[in-house]
Amino acid sequence: MPAARPPHLAGARHPRRGIATVCLSGTLEDKLTAAAAAGFDGIEVFEPDLIASPWPPAELAARCADLGLSIDLYQPFRDLDSTDPTRFAANLRRAERKFDVMGALGVDTVLVCSSVAPDAVADVDQLAEQLSTAAGRAERRGLRIAYEALAWGQHVSTWEASWDAVRRADSAALGLCLDSFHVLSRGGDPRGFTAVPGEKVFFLQLADAPQLTMDVLQWSRHHRLFPGQGAFDLSGFLGAVLATGYRGPWSLEVFNDVYRQSDPARTAVDAMRSLQWLEEALALGDPAAGVHPPPAAPALSGWSFTELAVDGVSGPQVGEVLTTLGFTHSGQHRSKPVQLWEQGAARVLLNASVVRPDALGEAVVSALGLESSDPVRSAVRAEAMSAPVLPRTRGAAEADLSAVAAPDGTEVFFTRTVADGWPADFLPTGVTPAPGAGLTGTDHVALTQPFDSFDEAGLFYRAVLGLEPQQVTELAAPFGLVRTRAVTGPDRAVRLTLSASSLRRGGWAPRVPEPQYIAFATDDVVETAQRLQAAGAPLLRLPDNYADDLEARFDLPADLLTAVRQHGLMYEEDAYGACLHLATEVLGDRLFVVVVQRLGGYDGFGNADAPVRMAAHRRQRRSPTVTPVRRPGAERTDVP
Repeated sequence: MPAARPPHLAGARHPRRGIATVCLSGTLEDKLTAAAAAGFDGIEVFEPDLIASPWPPAELAARCADLGLSIDLYQPFRDLDSTDPTRFAANLRRAERKFDVMGALGVDTVLVCSSVAPDAVADVDQLAEQLSTAAGRAERRGLRIAYEALAWGQHVSTWEASWDAVRRADSAALGLCLDSFHVLSRGGDPRGFTAVPGEKVFFLQLADAPQLTMDVLQWSRHHRLFPGQGAFDLSGFLGAVLATGYRGPWSLEVFNDVYRQSDPARTAVDAMRSLQWLEEALALGDPAAGVHPPPAAPALSGWSFTELAVDGVSGPQVGEVLTTLGFTHSGQHRSKPVQLWEQGAARVLLNASVVRPDALGEAVVSALGLESSDPVRSAVRAEAMSAPVLPRTRGAAEADLSAVAAPDGTEVFFTRTVADGWPADFLPTGVTPAPGAGLTGTDHVALTQPFDSFDEAGLFYRAVLGLEPQQVTELAAPFGLVRTRAVTGPDRAVRLTLSASSLRRGGWAPRVPEPQYIAFATDDVVETAQRLQAAGAPLLRLPDNYADDLEARFDLPADLLTAVRQHGLMYEEDAYGACLHLATEVLGDRLFVVVVQRLGGYDGFGNADAPVRMAAHRRQRRSPTVTPVRRPGAERTDVP
């Protein structure tokens, strides 16, 4: 739920939304087109983008006007102050030339960064005098200087130091630029902004970031994120800025290696969604003036279904495996080649309607059905959060379902599993339900993300669906580092894990690229494993070394250790409980199934066991008929 509106924001409307061109990939033309299409009001012109453009400043201004974009800031002007009078005079001449450019652009504010040069001024009174001199020249031309403390500045590296210099300069054309990264990366306290009059805050720049221990310059240049994707308290920072009376643009300035290589149109939508999420966190909007915040995300109470895209090769194979897992083919879609398979509250759809010649024999998670307390309102919220509802065709008497596309292309349906809801689209097959294997429902789904959409996906599920991203963890996998994070509902009725690996180059690659899995819940994984093995389910074989290590690390009962060795069970503990889980072999090239039993308050996903599972899947895909080497007298680790 959005927070109650702070008193100082009473009556506040949506801000003007801006983005620095440095956030986006491509030429200046690409950047402007993407920013306008995503709905931004204005831009910051990053000087290197202008220098590389064939447009003279006046033409850039005209192009922005045609796209409905204002130019809110020209940046950056570096190393203005100097203890060398000759160098300072040269810097003033340079400033005058930049003022000419600003006049042609039609922008009245330039960002001046605190100096990082060896000859930077240390004495605050001398610094204030030089800033005042430059501001006086700007004022005579109707311009302003927004002074920003770089977190790695030579002598001015905190916002307090920048305010001290601006206050001493006492120039109407000199104010502050407050940048969330530069303040929060140094542990600055935004509550001190109350000492700054609102009219002296000339500009606001926003960026999030993961909490890292590294050189702050490298942190800034490579790892900034859009709001809601990192660890910073952006709501607290922004609330403190707005408490000064600042009512200017909220502008994103994010340096990120991934964004600078990604499709700018997609990045701009991600950026816009981050500001929409931030606005909601501060409860902005003025219904009396017709400015309404998006509806709160309706509660998600569980999984309706997981849909797999299959073809003529993978479909029968997956169907056969589902049978060994205790599922029943209970329904056939009225108008589409989609099968419904059920066991308890666990439901899987096999959709053969998408022809993918380049992926013959592959089975992939193509859609997620989530139980929403109000599917219509879920769709309205998605639209408000820059996630348009996908066009769909439906036949007579079929449910009117809404779906949106996640960053990796997975469709997310908002559903209700009621008699006249989506199940009515399926005609009964008349097949007698299978005995089942004890699977009670869907525990979670795990999706590998393209490397360049990992952070975007976390924000998507947070802003659009109201799920909360958990901490990012890293796994030392057999084929390189894997980043993973979960997004979960408050009551854990919906759990989803998102993973990404660094881009691989060359011919060497895992035999299981971009793996996905569906994790089904059970109340007794040992009994379920016994049923699965008896039914011929393709359970993944694990090495004896894994069981030996479990025996050394945990004081497990002898019968449980026997089950671990016989059925390929995995075991993990955390501070709140434990989990027992198993995996199947890979089905259709990248998909597999997990069965999990949570014990106590365990809230994880078995990540500690993931490297063992990954290596086992690699061996299975390379040599599916090879039986692992066993010590004489050891329990079997293979299964039929």
